[in-house]
Amino acid sequence: MILAVLILNEVEYLDDILKGFVDIGIKGATVFDSTGMARVIGSSGDIPVYGLLRRVLHPEYETNKTILTVIEEAQYDMMKKKINDVTGGLSKPDSGILFTLPVLTSEGIGGKND
Repeated sequence: MILAVLILNEVEYLDDILKGFVDIGIKGATVFDSTGMARVIGSSGDIPVYGLLRRVLHPEYETNKTILTVIEEAQYDMMKKKINDVTGGLSKPDSGILFTLPVLTSEGIGGKND
């Protein structure tokens, strides 16, 4: 099993990605708001305090979504294809990042203890 992590900058695709996960048999994922370092400090190289102040003064400050899901390795290629089909490809600048980590042990996934 692997942990797939998708940091999605183009949040308008979130619903379609999650529906696509269901279509390919991915039964669960955790989604949370996240903010990248570049958005916090800005492109001018500000120190983080100024980035935080900018966020308070500008409530429209954007966040991205981070999606975590534990899947079988065999599901990864289908998941990656679904994400790229929906987003037009993660190779586009600032679209998102996808990576995996091995899951050595788990409990509570799919109602069973591994």
